[in-house]
Amino acid sequence: MSFGEHLDALRPHLMRGAGAILLLAVAAFLCKEWLIDGVLFGPLRSDFPTNRLLAWLGAWSPVDAANLRPAELQLINTTVAGQFNLHLSVSFATACTIGFPYLLWELWRFVRPALTAGELRACRRFVGYVSAGFFVGLAFGYLLIAPLSIAFLTQYRVSEMVTNLIDIHSYLATVLHVSLACAIVFQLPLLVWFLTRMGLFTAGWLRRYRRHAVVVLSVLSAIITPPDAFSMILVLLPLYGLYEASIRIAERTAHRKGESGSRDITQ
Repeated sequence: MSFGEHLDALRPHLMRGAGAILLLAVAAFLCKEWLIDGVLFGPLRSDFPTNRLLAWLGAWSPVDAANLRPAELQLINTTVAGQFNLHLSVSFATACTIGFPYLLWELWRFVRPALTAGELRACRRFVGYVSAGFFVGLAFGYLLIAPLSIAFLTQYRVSEMVTNLIDIHSYLATVLHVSLACAIVFQLPLLVWFLTRMGLFTAGWLRRYRRHAVVVLSVLSAIITPPDAFSMILVLLPLYGLYEASIRIAERTAHRKGESGSRDITQ
């Protein structure tokens, strides 16, 4: 097929994906109260799961968890169309998040005819694996990292003479960026699986550099969380668990690849 023919084949997939996102955005737009007050401003409420957990920890542990809960914020809007644009932005972000598996599926339908039988077998669960990692990482970022980041950043003071008047779009950007960053990080096992199949990674190599990985993950945890040991450990443990899971995935992938190669030689 020529480049133009590929574009013609891709066009219906793009149209269906755009149509699905548009319908989901309209549905999200109509759920304003639940979406804005319930989801977007959820990390600010005292009954948010993470804030309740921090309150419980602060009640019996020496960790000053109460200081990690977000303070009362005065969110402001500085433009005439600011609140309407916020509503549109949140609706579109919600539509893209919910529609992510469908967009992947449309992409898969476009790529599938070009794959060999072996590649089809290897990638048959691609949509499910990527979607699962995306939503687990998104939930991790929204439920844990976003409240901790907001609590630290809003309570940090360079001087008592400075008062925080936080623009609503700045708050939205913080929640979205932190959540999406975690969704991307949670694709690590899938990336290791792909690189192992290409022969670029091995389980032995991952084990050999485990200590280096711990240092890198610790730095990453310190970057995306408030600079205190409690928050960093909360993030480091799941990230290290992902690294160990990646080692197991590399082992299984290499083992299956070896079995497949042995069968090809026998045949």
